[in-house]
Amino acid sequence: KYYPPDFDPAKIPKLKLPKDRQYVVRLMAPFNMRCKTCGEYIYKGKKFNARKETVQNEAYLGLPIFRFYIKCTRCLAEITFKVGLSPQGRLPGSSWSSARALGIRERNFQEEKRLEEEEKRMQKEREEEELNNPRKVLENRTKDSKLEMEVLENLQELKELNQRQANVDFEAMLKQYKELEEEQRRKEQE
Repeated sequence: KYYPPDFDPAKIPKLKLPKDRQYVVRLMAPFNMRCKTCGEYIYKGKKFNARKETVQNEAYLGLPIFRFYIKCTRCLAEITFKVGLSPQGRLPGSSWSSARALGIRERNFQEEKRLEEEEKRMQKEREEEELNNPRKVLENRTKDSKLEMEVLENLQELKELNQRQANVDFEAMLKQYKELEEEQRRKEQE
């Protein structure tokens, strides 16, 4: 580039950018999420083109916190979440670990997996206990049969309730209501 001898860099006007300026960046989802509007799962590591901004008046140990805006892959609802530099990859606390705004929340798959493993472990313990103790087998069978009977009773009650509701003639009810209204109007006019 050619710089003339009378060039003064101080005379060039400074470009004033707003502090909350947004940049377009490419990023991966930092955690698993599920869209509340359409139910689509967004898994950790899914790549998005996102708008990025620095969160004003918030910092984690003096380091900036960033807010990202992405869109759901199915329904295009906007998702926002905050991410900062911490050993866990995102900041502690409920407001940091969940996606914010327009119908998105984080889905905690690890908790579901832990519950399933706990259920399997309990089942194994029960089977081992039954192998060693025949009385326990009988107790467990009676508990299971009682539980099954209760479930069947509840199901029967629900079926009866549905049948009662199905037998209601809405047309007759509306006709009767209209007749009552007309009768009231006649009384008012008299």
